[in-house]
Amino acid sequence: MAVAAIAFFASLVAFGNITDYGTNFAFVEHVLRMDTIFPDATIGYRAIESPALHHAAYVFIIALESMVALLCWLGAWRMLLRLRAPLAQFQRAKHAAYAGLMLGFLVWQVGFMSIGGEWFGMWMSQQWNGIESAFRFFITILAVLIFVALPDEG
Repeated sequence: MAVAAIAFFASLVAFGNITDYGTNFAFVEHVLRMDTIFPDATIGYRAIESPALHHAAYVFIIALESMVALLCWLGAWRMLLRLRAPLAQFQRAKHAAYAGLMLGFLVWQVGFMSIGGEWFGMWMSQQWNGIESAFRFFITILAVLIFVALPDEG
């Protein structure tokens, strides 16, 4: 159920980003432009001004979020189908869930916390700071990943 919950979450995030493209695109655009970081920050040279690259980055994010959803749904389904199977089969059924959960961790920890937060200085923005949300997301995903990775008893 926990893997399905992450699949549901990632599905909602991807769906929202696709169906309301402009709302979160503005977030990505401002983070990449670095136009709301501290005025005296010396990291502004890292800014990306190209609208084409802003769209490419956003589409890439949506693709990754969609892949997290698909892999977690697949993993949850495979685990459900093998719930009463021999332990070795159930363990093998977890592989898609591992991949989806790990990708989710990487999207929100590496993508948002490390790249957005640190490289593009998102933490300095009063308006376009997604650090707290990204932290909640990747910690939840990490907790589910740890839970799924715990050894099962036959």
